[in-house]
Amino acid sequence: MAVGKREARVYADQFEIYHGNANPDLARKICRYLGSEPGRLEVFQFANENIFVKILDNVREKDVFLIQPTSHPVNQSIMELLIMIDAFKRASAGRITAVIPFYAYGRSDKKDQPRVPITARLIADMITVAGADRVLSMDLHQGQIQGFFNIPVDELTAVHILSNYFKHKRLQDLVVVTDLGFAKRARTFAELLEAPLAVIEKRRIGNLDRAELMNVIGEVRGRRAVIVDDEIDTAGTLIEIVRALEREGVSEIYACASHGVLSDPAVERIRDSSLREVVVTDSIPLPAAKRIPKLTTLSVAPLIGEAIKRIHRGESVGALFSSEVSFTQEMLLWEDGVARKLDLRSEPGGEADGHPFSPPPSDGDGDDEDRDDEDDDPSPAAELASAAPPRDR
Repeated sequence: MAVGKREARVYADQFEIYHGNANPDLARKICRYLGSEPGRLEVFQFANENIFVKILDNVREKDVFLIQPTSHPVNQSIMELLIMIDAFKRASAGRITAVIPFYAYGRSDKKDQPRVPITARLIADMITVAGADRVLSMDLHQGQIQGFFNIPVDELTAVHILSNYFKHKRLQDLVVVTDLGFAKRARTFAELLEAPLAVIEKRRIGNLDRAELMNVIGEVRGRRAVIVDDEIDTAGTLIEIVRALEREGVSEIYACASHGVLSDPAVERIRDSSLREVVVTDSIPLPAAKRIPKLTTLSVAPLIGEAIKRIHRGESVGALFSSEVSFTQEMLLWEDGVARKLDLRSEPGGEADGHPFSPPPSDGDGDDEDRDDEDDDPSPAAELASAAPPRDR
């Protein structure tokens, strides 16, 4: 036991954050929240499409966090993650945590047809065999995916961030709408908004991204509906739900999801629909061509950053979502890495499309870059910086 404790202290004093090419902007925001800089790493493809990784820092016995959602291009992102894990394992990193905000192949989590794979389990095995010591993810398609790993898995949720966004829009007569697969988390979403929950009973047709809606279970007529799900892919199911709600007499329709996959033709479908607004997180990068006025992106960088800090210190991650911790109740919108506080001055029942955020108060010199250096900074970044010793690279 004494040896184990000694080894734990070796890497617990130092941590490093690295990222691949899947979502570098999110990684930089997480580092900004933690008051650190991304580690130096080269990840690129040769002309023959072989991926090469080279670590440019000494990571021996350090606590390493690799930020890499397995988003578009999915298979390349997965291979980058696996090769990065292997590189850090061979570089004698003390502990390797794979931070996977979006877990691809999550919908292939069971054998629902004869002679089909369980690809979500295959990806879990690959990550484990590559050498990851633990996984940090967010809103897996199904909770059972945690059990596919033989290493610790911490699963975050964006439900609190998304619900607080709508809570501070102060919309009246809300009803939360979801399908059966996301009903448990949607119930939490509805409780946070103090709104009733309606459930869509649907049936997917074959292996296509198309669903036949069966019933709307719950009273929705004359209300404003907020559709909530774990991800929006082609938006085919989302548009079918919108049409069903329109038939039921819903007055306004909003939608939100933890992951904005937004495969073609999702953006066009959303643009041409009666949806007032669609809110997603930056777990997956949103290209400039897809940033239409109806789409709002909330950053999960503070949430993931706080989880990384807690894992590094050996503290509870689950406590982030308990009633005793107010962190997830403080809504932050990060634009270019700058936190913007909620503007609570909006009137109830005001403009539905009004943006409930205001920029942070100016300190008079117009220099936002120097804020992180202030001695009285009460942020978790300052707390972490004061608790950790200087890191050598």
